[in-house]
Amino acid sequence: MNKMKDKFKSKYPLWRWDIPKEFNIGSACSDRQLNLNNGNNIAMVVEDDVFGSSQITYQQLSKKTNQFSELIKRLNLIPHSRVLIRIPNCLNYPISFLGTIKSGHIAVPTSTLLTAKEIIYLAKDSKASVLVTDFQTWEDLIPMIDELTYLATVFISGKYSQEAMIGNISVKELDTELESVKIFSNNPTTLTDDPAYLVYTSGTTGYPKGVLHAHRALLGREPASKYWFNFSDSKDRILHTGKFNWTYALGSALMDPLYHGKTVIVYEGKNDPSVWLNLIKKHKATIFVGVPSIYRQILQKTQGVKKDVATLKHCMSAGEHLSDEIFDQWTARFDLNIYEAVGMSEFSYYISQSIYSPIRPGSAGFPQPGHNIQLLDIDTLKPVKTGDEGMICIPNNDPGLFIKYWNLEKETEKHKHSGWFFTGDYARYDRDGYLWFLGRKDDIIKSFGYRVSPYEIERIFKAHPAVLDCAAIGEAVGQDKILVVVYLILNENSQINPNDLILYGRKNLATYKSPKIAYIVNSLPRTKNGKILRKEINKSIALRQSDIR
Repeated sequence: MNKMKDKFKSKYPLWRWDIPKEFNIGSACSDRQLNLNNGNNIAMVVEDDVFGSSQITYQQLSKKTNQFSELIKRLNLIPHSRVLIRIPNCLNYPISFLGTIKSGHIAVPTSTLLTAKEIIYLAKDSKASVLVTDFQTWEDLIPMIDELTYLATVFISGKYSQEAMIGNISVKELDTELESVKIFSNNPTTLTDDPAYLVYTSGTTGYPKGVLHAHRALLGREPASKYWFNFSDSKDRILHTGKFNWTYALGSALMDPLYHGKTVIVYEGKNDPSVWLNLIKKHKATIFVGVPSIYRQILQKTQGVKKDVATLKHCMSAGEHLSDEIFDQWTARFDLNIYEAVGMSEFSYYISQSIYSPIRPGSAGFPQPGHNIQLLDIDTLKPVKTGDEGMICIPNNDPGLFIKYWNLEKETEKHKHSGWFFTGDYARYDRDGYLWFLGRKDDIIKSFGYRVSPYEIERIFKAHPAVLDCAAIGEAVGQDKILVVVYLILNENSQINPNDLILYGRKNLATYKSPKIAYIVNSLPRTKNGKILRKEINKSIALRQSDIR
């Protein structure tokens, strides 16, 4: 095993963390480039299918975030108060997110897909003092204003001419307030371990869970910046397909690129696969960051080839597993690999593929240098042997690791103890040192004495030309009897018989792994961020099923 692992490690210099005592994410992502004489460089471009294109330089971003910081400081909030941000991709997102953090308070990014009731829950749980949102969202919240117990100030992003007190809440137009700030006070000094932002999990079980991150989280992602992004020079231009509220995009589309002085291009509008190719060409993007479904849509619904994205040199994916089919087709069409990463709300993209080692289809790659990831037997807390499954565990002193779960002391103690953060995700190393992600313990299917990873099954079925997406689960058919089954979304106009898919599984998977029943469905239950909710999958969503045994 160690020959490949040593070969991999030899391509990296020995990683040494350089974590200062004082650090502020907001300042690092907006002011740092001024000190490097890059103030006139474009920091961000937003392409909106309704409002058109807008952009901001690092000089302007520094000023605007200082103006927002000043607005927050004038409110005289208690230390580490929460500012909830619920706006689409726009320039006001980095301004309010980074400005909040500059002011010494805690930014709370949230999704525009959330309903008013869901926003109310997050506002109450975080005890947010300030809300940054758009006019329509605020209008939806007004009927439930009595539940916004802690909220004192609302900034409306976009045109708003009704500034007033509504109950005990002051409502103001954000752009007007920003322009009114002419005099600045010093931003507070923050320690590296101080809280900076609070993200909420997508709610796979129960209510969303708050995950509190320190300023050091940005520095903790430095290995990813070197060994996943493949940044090469100051002219890198990154097109990201995600929304800023998502942990994946918050790091890889906002904090990390801005810290390194890159230009970020983001989009707000209707989902159209051709948009991404057009934006790559228009802005001469060099790095493309997406999720597997975006890559699949581009392949299926456009005729794009390498010459259409001539400036593109590096592609990245995370959020869910990339199928071999998409990888192979993308490589064939665009002559570019797609480099995957694994991360979570508590610890962003810490395992990844990189240009320094050959991609092994199906494998997550390697833990990035600097992250002492271990696969542990949770009973003995000792590393498992090569080939055995173990829980992915992260040392508590890793700078990229979250601080705690918000208002959930027992939950924090459950996952952070004995010197480790226990992720709940299982994986194994092969003899060459590649890591194979198996999923959460609850996801692993226990069938007739075997332990089966749903990811192994899904990887095979996603390669079938008739399959658009799928999910494998265990289905109880009697006491202590679990069958491996698969739910499949077919490509448009596909009329394949479910029995043929069962036979396909038998041909390509070990007998104990191959599904016994194939269900055809129109869609799969998902979180707001698009992750499959396996626990909600059942026969009630099936349109038809296989009938061979």
